Amino acid sequence: MAGTRPAATNGTRSAVRLTPMEVPKASDVLADDLRERILEGEFEEGTALPTERELVAQTQMSRTTVREALRILEVQGLVRIKAGRGGGAFVQRPGRDSVASSVGLLIRGQKVRLAALLETREAIEPYCAKLAAQHRTDADLARLDAANEAIADENGSLAEFLQANVDWHVAVATASHNELLAGLMTALSTAIYAATENEAFVDDEVRRTTVKAHKSITAAIRAQDPDAAVRRMNRHVHSYAEAVLEVEERTEIPVPGES
Repeated sequence: MAGTRPAATNGTRSAVRLTPMEVPKASDVLADDLRERILEGEFEEGTALPTERELVAQTQMSRTTVREALRILEVQGLVRIKAGRGGGAFVQRPGRDSVASSVGLLIRGQKVRLAALLETREAIEPYCAKLAAQHRTDADLARLDAANEAIADENGSLAEFLQANVDWHVAVATASHNELLAGLMTALSTAIYAATENEAFVDDEVRRTTVKAHKSITAAIRAQDPDAAVRRMNRHVHSYAEAVLEVEERTEIPVPGES
C-alpha cells in the first residue's frame, strides 16, 4: 500500500537509504524553457525577448537568475545580447557558424590528432563535392574560382596559401547547400590549417599539386559531374593526407593531440 512505512525489524527502525538528488538550477530551467520556445519557432529570428525586468516579473525569478539564463543562451548561439539604448536579447537561429564553433572546441579541447582530422576529411569531403556538383550556383562557382586564384599565387606566403586553401574547401562544402556538412568542414579545415602551418608540411611541390587538384575538382563541379567530383576529391584529400603524415613521421613535428 502506498505510503506504508517499511516494517521494523527487531524493534528497530529500518534503515531507509536515499540516493543524492540533483535539483536543477533556476537559471537552467529558464534557459531550457526559452531554448525550446526558440527552437520550436515561437520566437522568430530577430525578435527581442522581454527585458530583464519583464522576465523577472513574469517568472518571479531573481535578476541574477534571469541574466545567467540569457548568458547560457548567448553562449549556445540562440540569442544575441546588445548593450545600451535599444539593447536587449535578440533571438538568432543556430547556423553553420554554431556547428563550426562547437566542433572546433571539441577538436581543441580533446586535442584531436592531425591523422584523425585528415581521416575525417577523407570520409566527408568527397560527398560534399558530389553534392556541390549537383547543387552549385553561379555564386558558389565564383567563390571557388576566387579561392583557386589566391591558391595559385606563387608569391603568396604560406599563411595566405593555407587561408586560400581553407576558403576553397569551405566553398566546396558551402556549394553542397548542406549546413551541417558546411559547418563540419569549416571546423576541420581551420584545424588542419593550424596543424600544418609549417613549411615542412607544405612545400612548393605540395602547393603545385594542390593547385592542379583544386582546378580539376572545380571543373567537375562546374560541369555538374558528381561522379568525377567524388573521384577527384577522394584522390586529392587522400594524397594530401599521405604527404602530410609522411612529413610528420619523418620530421617529428609536434601536432595537436601529441606530446
